[in-house]
Amino acid sequence: MALHFLVESCTGAAVGDIVELMGAEAKHAAVVRRVRVGESVTLGDGRGVWLEGEVRDASPSRVDVLITGRSATEAPPVRLILAQALAKGDRDELAVQAACELGVDEVVPWQASRSVSRWEGPKAVKGRARWTTIVREAAKQAHRPWVPAVTEPASTKQLVARAADARMLILDPTATTPLSEIAADDRDLVLVVGPEGGISPEELAAFEAAGAERVRLGDTVLRTSTAGPAAIAVLSVALGRW
Repeated sequence: MALHFLVESCTGAAVGDIVELMGAEAKHAAVVRRVRVGESVTLGDGRGVWLEGEVRDASPSRVDVLITGRSATEAPPVRLILAQALAKGDRDELAVQAACELGVDEVVPWQASRSVSRWEGPKAVKGRARWTTIVREAAKQAHRPWVPAVTEPASTKQLVARAADARMLILDPTATTPLSEIAADDRDLVLVVGPEGGISPEELAAFEAAGAERVRLGDTVLRTSTAGPAAIAVLSVALGRW
């Protein structure tokens, strides 16, 4: 499979045009991935545009690609949204990376009451930027035509409000309804994953009062780094994506 690169400015490129990879993306292509003149690659803008091309020139500062094919992929009619609680170490980052590779369409950093990690002030800006980079690189690796958005960190109150116009599923190992029994409809799906200490009773009550549904994944208790990606895989089947 051809190597894939993200060039946000390539949205209007047509067959026969030359698209330039510059800066970090050019260095990654020429130095890390070692693309060579004549090699076939694919490019995307992260918003559905998909380009096929041939490398015409390659240096660490600039890679020129001749566009030989163009197509576009529509955004999915039902979006999968992961509300991932902030977790200690890199567990939340692992969850975000895997969820992106598996098909999540949006990521919401959730400041749960039991989150050990706290994003406040400059740390919130830095944390969101870090997750955005993780998502971008995971989307490239997975050859995804759409790169998921990473929203600003959400409080529980802000996250609960999203249940008004989407179907919200709370992963809870004590729930009686298996996630595999969920039949998708035309609403976006918001999947809520708690931190290491779980979702507090007060948060569960607030979610359920807003119409959220509690669901479980099997008979075991998964880590916060594993639960979201596993649920994304199950829901991808329900949505007919897999």
